[in-house]
Amino acid sequence: MARDPGTSDYSDPRPKEKCGIIGCTGTSPVTSDLYYGLRILQHRGQESAGLAVFDGGLKAKRGMGLVHEVFTKEDLLGLRGNSGIGHVRYSTTGSSVLDNAQPIVVNTSYGEIALAHNGDIANANEIREELSKKGWAFMTTSDSEVIVRLLANEIANTGDVKRALREFTNRLVGAYSLALMINDTVYAIRDPLAIRPLCVGEGNGRMMISSESVVFDALGFKFIRDLKPGEIVELRADGFESTRLPHPNHTAHCMFEWVYFARPDSVLDDRLVYDARVKIGEQLAREYPITADIIVPVPESGRAQAQGYAQASGLPVVEGLIKNRYIERTFIMPDQQEREIGVMLKLNPIRSAVKNKRIVLIDDSIVRGTTIRKIVQILRLAGAREIHVRIGCPPIRFPCYLGIDMKTRNQFIANEKTVPEIADFINADSLGYLSLRGLISALKHSRDDVCLGCLTGEYPVPIPGEKLRREKPLEMFAESAGGSPSRKKTKTAA
Repeated sequence: MARDPGTSDYSDPRPKEKCGIIGCTGTSPVTSDLYYGLRILQHRGQESAGLAVFDGGLKAKRGMGLVHEVFTKEDLLGLRGNSGIGHVRYSTTGSSVLDNAQPIVVNTSYGEIALAHNGDIANANEIREELSKKGWAFMTTSDSEVIVRLLANEIANTGDVKRALREFTNRLVGAYSLALMINDTVYAIRDPLAIRPLCVGEGNGRMMISSESVVFDALGFKFIRDLKPGEIVELRADGFESTRLPHPNHTAHCMFEWVYFARPDSVLDDRLVYDARVKIGEQLAREYPITADIIVPVPESGRAQAQGYAQASGLPVVEGLIKNRYIERTFIMPDQQEREIGVMLKLNPIRSAVKNKRIVLIDDSIVRGTTIRKIVQILRLAGAREIHVRIGCPPIRFPCYLGIDMKTRNQFIANEKTVPEIADFINADSLGYLSLRGLISALKHSRDDVCLGCLTGEYPVPIPGEKLRREKPLEMFAESAGGSPSRKKTKTAA
């Protein structure tokens, strides 16, 4: 992970998204829409939140914690403006401290700039060194500050904002969905491979951009469309102006957005997230059928996949695990023993529903294996007779450099153990991962148009020491392909 050593970790080690971004322009104050939009995007980042608005000048407030913890009513009254952007963050590059919270605000010779960023810039250190030699001072360790300083430098060189917006992206290698406010004008930029999501909507005499379309649904806006790869949008109260950067004829949408990150009621690049997850569950049932009594989803991440598995298998879905939604922010678990205790605090079984049952336990992914192992233990202690684990994506084996907090190979259990060994480690009666072919089929996007770097070790942008994406037959990933799941001798609950 890209946290500084010694930084506290949440009890759930599953992959976490870097952030959610939002921007809005209208003829009246937009602060309320920005605030509630950030609350809707809270699932994309829980470490910090921030707003920046323009009202004769740029005003901003950032803080550590959830959105409603950061902003008081008095804060919002003091942040009234007709244009603004917002951000919720989970750190992947730069430590989890207030200095790295966003939006990042800088003063330039042209005016004030505020930036909110979703993604990671792979060549940020190179750009930082270059700008430092030119006399630019950096106040944070975030790659997002590198972006805004690079833009400020380009504006200073050209004196033309629109030209600078086109030119400075030529230096960026990586994933970037950006919400920018330059003086009173809001811009949105999506990188040429459209790795991270970004969309535009309208309502109440305002134009808005957001990481996910669910914001528009909740606020009563109309979802217009996703930003295209390499698109730059300038928001106006009555519409938006669009230009395109040079872009390849394929994309690299992050597959994890559909598998886990995004809310199931969002539409990402023409695909409803819920539908994709249901298809994943259906595919899991076809690849790994099993004789069982009930399906139990891991809340909340396995729920839609469980519905798909049920549709294909005919087995009923039972809410065998209940989640305490108020634990994660209260209990910060710095070591492994406490993280495992945290799972017990967050999940509790319905004993009458799972006792003596043969269970298909469904979740979206396995990283270290410690969380799913504890969940299996919870169900066994509740009297489950058999537990067959089904996972809605292939084994994660490689780092992500494009916006997920997975940076080292040694954190993935799939690099240390075979699938049968993982089944033994988590104490499951059988274990089946969705095949790569099955995942691509469920997403209904061409393999060329999704980023599978954390599964295949091939990346859509140049990463020092890593392989660039290229065509390979899917059969090369047979170890995660469909077929008989890894099984072990059935165990009886204690």
